Amino acid sequence: MSMRILAVAFTHPDTQRLVADVQAEYVRLYGSEDSTPLDTGVFDPPQGAFFVGYVDGQPVAMGGWRLRSDVPALGATRSAEVKRMYVAPAARRQGLARAVLAHLEETAARAGAEAMVLETGTEQPEAIAMYERAGYERIEGFGYYRWSPKSRCYGKRLVPGSRAGR
Repeated sequence: MSMRILAVAFTHPDTQRLVADVQAEYVRLYGSEDSTPLDTGVFDPPQGAFFVGYVDGQPVAMGGWRLRSDVPALGATRSAEVKRMYVAPAARRQGLARAVLAHLEETAARAGAEAMVLETGTEQPEAIAMYERAGYERIEGFGYYRWSPKSRCYGKRLVPGSRAGR
């Protein structure tokens, strides 16, 4: 399955449709939507970026990052946080999530991030396994759900100028 990854605004209709889908998935998995306060401007360059992956012209995957100087991880002082990483159910198990993650790592490294950090949850074991296979390791909890026993935080050092994660 070949996917084109395009930079889009977080407010783009394709993004918002995928966000609604992932929020519905969070309701199914955790009983409520993700209520992390998220100003849509955090994905605006140069402090962030947001991408949608298209297969045959259809939006099937998304992910973004935002710079986080307040989340030092793995010895890095400038981290980028992965947000709203999602692949539509019909497009899963095709390597698309890994492709989006690699794209996020690469673009964040080019923007000066030294590490990627993220928060996921225990009800998403496939996501956890994918992050661990991609070289992410558990880090101290951060973010809106750091208090939750279902929250899992991960980080990975980035190599500047490399094609991170490939």
